[in-house]
Amino acid sequence: MFALFFALPIGYAVWLSLHKVHVSGLGLGSGAREEVWAGLENYTDTLTDSEMVGGALRVLGYGCVVVPVMLGLALLFALMLDSDKVRFTPFTRLAIFLPYAIPGVVAALLWGFLYLPDVSPFSYVLEKLGLPQPDLLDGGPLYLALSNIAVWGGTGFNMIVIYTALQAIPVEVYEAARLDGATPLQIALRIKIPMVAPSLVLSFFFSIIATLQVFNEPTTLRPLTNSVSTTWSPLMKVYQDAFGNGDIYRAAAEATIIALVTLVLSFGFLRAANRRTKQEAAR
Repeated sequence: MFALFFALPIGYAVWLSLHKVHVSGLGLGSGAREEVWAGLENYTDTLTDSEMVGGALRVLGYGCVVVPVMLGLALLFALMLDSDKVRFTPFTRLAIFLPYAIPGVVAALLWGFLYLPDVSPFSYVLEKLGLPQPDLLDGGPLYLALSNIAVWGGTGFNMIVIYTALQAIPVEVYEAARLDGATPLQIALRIKIPMVAPSLVLSFFFSIIATLQVFNEPTTLRPLTNSVSTTWSPLMKVYQDAFGNGDIYRAAAEATIIALVTLVLSFGFLRAANRRTKQEAAR
């Protein structure tokens, strides 16, 4: 199963990335289009492509907004739900988690129509109040609009991960801290957060991967605004080259590079996290 559905497709993508189509004459007739060896040409073209570089920079800015805000809110909600003073915990937990259960395309459509000035109820209220109506689908606010969709949909999942880790902490630890005179804030900062650090690392790891693979939100919002191009993110560039331009060889090279970047970042981050965990255990 691993070889059939994972290793084989990856190997085929790498094989495609090392080839290209050679067109003879007008490209008509039998034998006019021939698959030939290209070596690293597709990779060189990808790394020097301004659209791919621009998409990577846009995703970097997008991730700098999404990851800290999403994990910060997830940690805050998890700590609040773990408090003894919070009521209706099951309902609140479900309400926070529910947006994650909504498909990304549906969520992007819902938020997209809320962003559109002509149909948004928020724009209507602002107009009646005589306040300016910002266009969240144009220019700089577009990053915030896309980030909001990701934060709204992903916070609940990360909150559940962190909250589950909090529930696994022995009650005796809290009782000992209270006997020593620790306040609820001190318990949260000095006991809870350090003890759920592995869960935070896991959530950060998955958030980074999701950020590198952003595709649904900008693709869904693209028909609603001219600010989102067909190559806004690296994965959108892969899709455009493969199914818009018909160049599956170039798209395979782009996909391979994205996979390698994800692998390197994931391996480096996990190795650093494991090294820190071992150092803390040695102390």
